[in-house]
Amino acid sequence: MDVNSWVVLSAAIAFAAAVIGGTMAQGKAASVALEGIARNPAAADKLQTPMILALALIESLVLLGFVLGILILNKFGAVAGA
Repeated sequence: MDVNSWVVLSAAIAFAAAVIGGTMAQGKAASVALEGIARNPAAADKLQTPMILALALIESLVLLGFVLGILILNKFGAVAGA
């Protein structure tokens, strides 16, 4: 394997790790919030806003992983046509 193959592989692993971690965290956050709402429906208003904020922050980390993968590709010139 040449260097460009390793660069592409490392970028793919960085993005895959971010996506897998993000989806697991979002699933756990939504599950816990729904359990709390099911146990106490009156607390739905108090749980909904922090849950949405947590999901947005988790998603921002996934996007950061995507940006990291793009930066790895651009740093080492492994983008097609470069």
